[in-house]
Amino acid sequence: MADFDHLHDYDGGAAPVVGKARDYPAGGVSPRHAHPTAQLLYAVEGVMMVTTDQGRWIVPPTRGIWLPIATWHQVNMLSRVRMRTVYVRGDALSGLPAECCVLAVSPLLRELILAATGITVPYPPDSRAERVMGLILDEIRSLPSLALSLPQPASPVLDQLCRQLLDQPGDARGVAEWAAQAAMDPRTLQRRFQRETGLSFGQWRRQARLVAALERLARGASVLEVALDLGYASPSAFATMFKRELGASPSAFFDAPQI
Repeated sequence: MADFDHLHDYDGGAAPVVGKARDYPAGGVSPRHAHPTAQLLYAVEGVMMVTTDQGRWIVPPTRGIWLPIATWHQVNMLSRVRMRTVYVRGDALSGLPAECCVLAVSPLLRELILAATGITVPYPPDSRAERVMGLILDEIRSLPSLALSLPQPASPVLDQLCRQLLDQPGDARGVAEWAAQAAMDPRTLQRRFQRETGLSFGQWRRQARLVAALERLARGASVLEVALDLGYASPSAFATMFKRELGASPSAFFDAPQI
């Protein structure tokens, strides 16, 4: 374990679910760390980029990221972030996700998370506090997961190729050209991408462009700038792709109710 890694302790005592609140400035970066609990990482304001060993995740205010127990992760604050997190102990995980995923946070769950951050532990059994925490778990179980992740391949040759795609998301070269650069047949490249990431080469590249777009938009770039940087012919073409993939326009995607 590197000396900048940190394994957090659980300070919730006997409470199986705990809510906590913390605010961060834009540009803040957490040390790489892990928790002995599962975690729903959520921000009522701001956009985070979460990096784990499995990939990279963009988390705007309408979404949360679920991190299983002992998932090493680092959080980059792409804007000012008002983080509101729920920690779930191992004995309360029945029916909850077993892998990292981005979840669409419902209005009800948002309000429950806000309520949870104001609850002092330990809380008595069969109390309002315990029922709030139980309802949070029920809501998490019912939420759909979303395609906002970018899984990383294990092999060095594909990892290097993916890093190039991330550095130049607007690169329009086809799979044959990328395969030639990696000194392999296009079909071999496709098979290895599918095996190592669960996505085809084309799907992975679309996800890379989407993640790059979200990161740039969160940092304040205009839709026009992002569209041109990513190789789209027009802002409308980019906006059409964005809405098809994420169900909202680029501007509406980052909107969240204010408190």
